[in-house]
Amino acid sequence: MWLSSLLVLVASSTVLAIPAPTITRRQNSSSDLGSCPGYAASNVVKTDSSLTADLTLAGSACNVYSDDLQDLKLLVEYQSDQRLHVKVYDAGLNVFQVQESIIPRPKSGGSSSSAALQFDLVEKPFSFTVKRKENGEVLFDTSAAQLVFETQYVRLRTKLPDNPNLYGLGEHSDSFRLTTQNYQRVLWNTESPNLPKNTNLYGTHPVYFDHRGDKGTHGVFLLNSNGMNVNINNTAEDGQYLEYNTVGGIIDLYFLAGKQPADVSSQYAEVVGHSAMFPYWTFGFHQCKYGYWDVNMVAEVVGNYSTAGIPLEVMWTDIDYMDLRQDFTEDPERFDLHKMRELVDTLHSRDQRYVLILDPGIHYITNYTTYTSGHEQGVFLKAADGSDWLGSQWAGVVAWPDWFAQNTQQWWSDQFSTFYNADTGIDIDGIWVDMNEASNFCDSTTCNPYNKGGAPIPTHPPRPNTGRPIPGFPADFQPSGTRDVEARRAEPLYPRQSGTGSSKGLPNREWFFPKYHINSHNGDLPDFTIFTNLSNADGTMQYDTHNFYGHMMAHTTQATMLTRRPELRPFVLTRSTFAGSGRKVTHWFGDNASDWEHYRVSIRQMLAFVSMHQMPMVGSDVCGFNGDADEFMCARWALLGAFQPFYRNHAELSSRQQEFYQWPRVAEAGKKAIDTRYKLMDYAYTALYYQTTDGTPMINPVFFLYPNDENTFGIQEQWFYGDALLVSPVTTDYSDTVTIYFPEDTFYDYWTYEKVVGQGQNVTRSGVQYNEIPVHIRGGTIIPQRANSANTTKLLRQQDFVILVAPGSDGNAKGRLYLDDGESIEQPAISEIAFAWDGKTFSCTGSFAYGGAQGESITVDKVIFLGLGSSGAGGNGTQTGNGTQAGTVEKQGPWKLDGEFSFTL
Repeated sequence: MWLSSLLVLVASSTVLAIPAPTITRRQNSSSDLGSCPGYAASNVVKTDSSLTADLTLAGSACNVYSDDLQDLKLLVEYQSDQRLHVKVYDAGLNVFQVQESIIPRPKSGGSSSSAALQFDLVEKPFSFTVKRKENGEVLFDTSAAQLVFETQYVRLRTKLPDNPNLYGLGEHSDSFRLTTQNYQRVLWNTESPNLPKNTNLYGTHPVYFDHRGDKGTHGVFLLNSNGMNVNINNTAEDGQYLEYNTVGGIIDLYFLAGKQPADVSSQYAEVVGHSAMFPYWTFGFHQCKYGYWDVNMVAEVVGNYSTAGIPLEVMWTDIDYMDLRQDFTEDPERFDLHKMRELVDTLHSRDQRYVLILDPGIHYITNYTTYTSGHEQGVFLKAADGSDWLGSQWAGVVAWPDWFAQNTQQWWSDQFSTFYNADTGIDIDGIWVDMNEASNFCDSTTCNPYNKGGAPIPTHPPRPNTGRPIPGFPADFQPSGTRDVEARRAEPLYPRQSGTGSSKGLPNREWFFPKYHINSHNGDLPDFTIFTNLSNADGTMQYDTHNFYGHMMAHTTQATMLTRRPELRPFVLTRSTFAGSGRKVTHWFGDNASDWEHYRVSIRQMLAFVSMHQMPMVGSDVCGFNGDADEFMCARWALLGAFQPFYRNHAELSSRQQEFYQWPRVAEAGKKAIDTRYKLMDYAYTALYYQTTDGTPMINPVFFLYPNDENTFGIQEQWFYGDALLVSPVTTDYSDTVTIYFPEDTFYDYWTYEKVVGQGQNVTRSGVQYNEIPVHIRGGTIIPQRANSANTTKLLRQQDFVILVAPGSDGNAKGRLYLDDGESIEQPAISEIAFAWDGKTFSCTGSFAYGGAQGESITVDKVIFLGLGSSGAGGNGTQTGNGTQAGTVEKQGPWKLDGEFSFTL
């Protein structure tokens, strides 16, 4: 959350529009790279599981962007039958490598004889290929361009087939299937208001999927955290290629054999780590806005949702709650502690939850214990003279935590244990870490943070007392007035300390302006972030570790939430991410805009993060963050967001109020969206569980389920929610028409149960109202859902189940259901249930240890069979008709999900 497109100026009360960033690309001259000699391999040693070699510069150094390294090492490991590891690194082991604490390395225990992939080496000039043994398909071939390995520049190029289907390389707002002509992916985490296209955003995930239809899908992951430009192009001279260009680090490649798209996802999870299992309640509907002026307004929003009859699971508060924008403080007048505790107690009594925000910048003043305790414990990044290095963020002049420092975890946990104490503080249920790329209001190396000031805290006119109580809240929730905050900013500062820093890895590099330029939309490497010449406590440099600063903040926060409530699954939402962030935390797509294009962008981002970056619990700011939401767009987005994993409405300070109840049309759409989402919550929760255990994505691009259908390869505005529900929202501005692609398969309309036989063609549907979204059930699947929705997820779990059986063209169907208590880390008992239908007999098998908590239902009320037409109900069944092709058969229960059962129609 940033002042992005609109900056409120307190003094004049005027609004200054700030346009989206203009991206200027500095051209890197590569004319001299053609003369680089490459390397020659020697001392090649092969075993059944590995290959090693020495690599020596094969001629005179070209030193195009920095100094060539003379001696390298090659390590090839057949780590498993489906994973090949290829690593090229400096012989002296000085070049930075991503720490094991950031990404623990997977175990190696494979054999070349049984591996799906084959590595072949050309010794001079050094190059290598990786091919699929099964069909001889060459997946990676570096022979077209010499390897360049310099102190501050590394280039590696691979040939590709013409018109490849490439995906991934996030985070970006570009097309889901990547452009393959004159296209560049920039990986350098940075503040990115309005999600500019064709450049870098908040996260770095250097993995791509290459889908080749019936020849298979494979993945390539480069474990490198340095800034990089990844170029994808097709020229008459070079053909189609993908080229890595980094300003440091090593070549550390993991090749994932697939062969199905979802198999690559699972194999990638084995490298970077499987996702955490998040609480059941996180699938509920969330509400936030920057600009909820005081605790009373927060309560009013909750009350208004209740009055409107729109379920609200989680209420959030942005930086408004802080005193002078300082972490671990509450504004004593607008968000006083007594009232905040009353707010949280009331929410909890209604089975609702509360989440607050934190930023990494810690205000640099002497009367602020979060800073003083951190300073005393040495937890902040240091300048060259040993003083705390300073930048600018919301509170003004700030110091930045060094997440590598020995005492940082304990210091951070201590702040939580005091401020978020359940007995004396604000008893939050989750935490949100923002601005952690890190975003620095200082725009260049010449910036003086003392001249930047803090973010203005807007005054607000006294809110009138209407005399009407806020539904469900104590009587003391009354409007409050204004306060003068600017006078409290002037505080004495600590003197700068003397001392020296340290460095690690290759010394004497150009930390700010390397000759090879990373084309960040925010300018040079140190612009708008923590300076890249700073040393971390472990001796590494921000130049190398910048891209996982936010990842470390988020993971440190997750560990802190664990110490706070050791028995419960933590919920941490982060803006900045790195490969492997999903092991512990969730992500939203940052400061988007309230427009139709970002409505569409949210789909593309979700597809990449869930299915390819192994971050399942993700979503966008529904109805958009920057700018004023439009009623018609917001109604569509309320429905779209309900079929994404994380579902939160959030807006910027100067944006209009966009809560779903603000417009009757949006309220109607929101009610339907949340009603449907809640009924399907156990289905989604089950899909999340299996992504956490085996990496199977809970959101599927259409080509994941139809990998041989070329028409699906570029689809980016439809998706499968789980593996059964095809979601096809209206994506054209102000339209009631949608074009749905149906692969050659059997489908059923989720709303009417009408059978649709897909012909591998587009079908256009008009008259789609603003409270409608086309959803179809894929034939061959079984969906468990709740019979009724509820106002909260706790009440939802008291509703019985209804099982929808959607036979495929062969008459069969299958599905599954996972049950647990929804929040414990160590589950005392779980159920993993499999449903099957063979055209005659329905069966429920599996494990049934979870018996349900107090008041919960584990009862199946009925089973509904779709598309059986006039085949008869049988037994206690009741035949119903929903359209000419929508004949259904209902088999009435009840059955308890505490053991196996079956019946025959």
